[in-house]
Amino acid sequence: MMVKVVVLRMGHRIFRDKRVTTHVGLVARAFGADGMIISDVSDKTVEESIRKVVQNWGGDFFVESGKSWRAVVETWRHMGGVIVHLTMYGIPVDEVIPKLKGKDILVIVGGEKMPREVFEIADFNVAIGNQPHSEIAALAIFLDRIFHGSELKKEFKNSKMKIIPTEKGKKIEIKS
Repeated sequence: MMVKVVVLRMGHRIFRDKRVTTHVGLVARAFGADGMIISDVSDKTVEESIRKVVQNWGGDFFVESGKSWRAVVETWRHMGGVIVHLTMYGIPVDEVIPKLKGKDILVIVGGEKMPREVFEIADFNVAIGNQPHSEIAALAIFLDRIFHGSELKKEFKNSKMKIIPTEKGKKIEIKS
């Protein structure tokens, strides 16, 4: 059974977080998520950056912005999915992963101080260690645990470019 995983990026500040939020989207795509929603603010620049990567490197990854995080969570819950909030204050990731098997997952990734309400509405508050760290790293580790490493071997359909692994140097196949 294929599960759906979508990342909800909260706390994005347009003039400060473009690079970090773009990297959240790139990691989400590369590590197997189906898409990313940037809550509460519309940022077409970040959307276009990620769409350009999808266009060149393939896949069906979607990105949207400007939706209310509460509405996204409510819709997700109505559709029967679970809400996972990545936070250093949560339960260790390896204790939670078995409980998520076969479930559609909305992964909340914060950018600034998260509202207390998020901790309450999440089905699982999940920690990738209990020390301060990057939300990008936390997302990568979480997705790797969810997909058991299979995302690293994923072939992205409709790609125009593909990296050919080499021991030294860089080799890219450009498809016509």
